[in-house]
Amino acid sequence: MIGEFVASLVLDKRETKIRSMFNNIAPSYDLLNHLLSCNVDHYWRWRTTRMVPPVVQPPHPRPLSPGGERGGDAAPILDLCTGTGDLALAYDRAAQGRVPIVGADFCHQMLVRAEAKAKRKKASERIRFLEADAQHLPFPSDMFQITTVAFGLRNVTDTDKGIAEMVRVTQPGGRVAILEFSQPRGFVFGRLYRFYFRHVLPRVGQMISRSKDNAYRYLPESVLQFPDGEALAERLRGHGLVDVKWHPMTFGIATLYVGTKARSAGGGA
Repeated sequence: MIGEFVASLVLDKRETKIRSMFNNIAPSYDLLNHLLSCNVDHYWRWRTTRMVPPVVQPPHPRPLSPGGERGGDAAPILDLCTGTGDLALAYDRAAQGRVPIVGADFCHQMLVRAEAKAKRKKASERIRFLEADAQHLPFPSDMFQITTVAFGLRNVTDTDKGIAEMVRVTQPGGRVAILEFSQPRGFVFGRLYRFYFRHVLPRVGQMISRSKDNAYRYLPESVLQFPDGEALAERLRGHGLVDVKWHPMTFGIATLYVGTKARSAGGGA
């Protein structure tokens, strides 16, 4: 009974709770991501851009306007729950700066750091960051060639609303790509990883971040309780995506899910 009560507190996924938690850990977010993953998270994002590559069309697209209108011949890419913008920047590199990109997140402090990072990398003219809730996106239907989310879908209060919005704003024939933590299945490695994930990672994360919301205890619990593998793939099919495939990475620590929006699919409101 006590364990269930504690778990319910740790996995409080109300929008206000999640926003507050990520705003508070924003200053140490990048450091801890790279440290706790031994920098493998860079590889996961790079591989995502290779497995779901951008469609690049000349001439060089103009930057997106503040309202998010399309900036040129190449349809834009949306990175949802963008955090500090790492996947958005990875796609900018993959497209050689020739595709407009939007990074959306509802945590203001994350976006402050994303914008600063894009400016340092001289990408701020091509990537627009805006504050938006993944469950209620401020974009018209059928706008983006690719809609991505990296390690953020499990933090959306209503997972199905988040998926539905990703599908809605993607062009027919476009792709939805979800990079998310998963659970290694091997008996030995799986047990070692779960020990690290549940006992080592939270202590290191808490020590560095000083999170008053216990963000790095929330992380492993949220992963362990989130659907992965075929369970999440089937959920994507339920939202109308076709040709859904999932690709485990690094012994199954992370998994990339990719689906295509059917060309006959309508973009509802």
